[in-house]
Amino acid sequence: MQQYLATKPFDLHALHLFHLVVKHRSFTRAAREAGLSQSALTRQMQSLESRLGIDLINRTTRSVEVTEAGIYLAAEAARLIGGVAATLDGLHAAFGNVRPEVRVSVSRTLAMAHMPGLFHANHQRHPEVVCRVSYHSGGAILTALDANETDIGVLCPPAKLPDSVKVTHRFKDRFELIAPAALAALAPLKRADRLKKWLPQQPWLMIDAGTNTGQSLRRWMKRNSLTVTPVMELDSFDLIINLVASGYGLAFVPRRALALYRRKESLVTLPLAEHFEREVVALTRKHRKLPPHLARFVENILF
Repeated sequence: MQQYLATKPFDLHALHLFHLVVKHRSFTRAAREAGLSQSALTRQMQSLESRLGIDLINRTTRSVEVTEAGIYLAAEAARLIGGVAATLDGLHAAFGNVRPEVRVSVSRTLAMAHMPGLFHANHQRHPEVVCRVSYHSGGAILTALDANETDIGVLCPPAKLPDSVKVTHRFKDRFELIAPAALAALAPLKRADRLKKWLPQQPWLMIDAGTNTGQSLRRWMKRNSLTVTPVMELDSFDLIINLVASGYGLAFVPRRALALYRRKESLVTLPLAEHFEREVVALTRKHRKLPPHLARFVENILF
């Protein structure tokens, strides 16, 4: 070990700088975040590649391209840096004089009605804990967990989760088909066969096709022979519900998301023989042991 440390090709600082370059795909933005000049950062990366004897980055006048070796190192760097950061966070939380903090990243496809289950119990039992909440795409949440830029991620998961995270909670989120009251009055609700033909002829609002929820919903619709062309794609179910109530068209939305909507007379739930369900999970990094305040927060999640 001593021989390795004496001849190591880089330290955590160099690894952190490389992580920033890959994260931003820009020397300018990476240098700005690191508080270095662009030339100093460039020298650091050149020194890292020279010591390793491997090309990690191909830099052009317009962009930064990461080599295959660089992609491998970047993935491991995120885990290593995240592990060190998590250790320091736990140290400060346990022995420092700062208020304990929990960073929660929530998928944009969750609605406001999902939030009380995440925060209410912990806020009541441990009001001293500061919660910092951010909204991101599912992919960004997984990246942030790897790099220890967030403590808990809540999202509709992809088919395969990274090995570096674990599921602490999961629940099934059932969807309803909603329509503006005026449009629903024209729907042939008493005849399932006529309703099935009527639905594709209407304007639709859909959750973004690039999200895990959007992809799962479209696969389910295809299996049920429901093909539609949306007039709008959005990444917020709360916004979709408000637009449906304003007469913009039909939409599938989480049943739970309807709970906080007050103008329920402007919406009608249309009957379907089958209902779409997605899975929602809460994720943490695979720590050896969660800091006490974070472990308590996880225990207090109400789903």
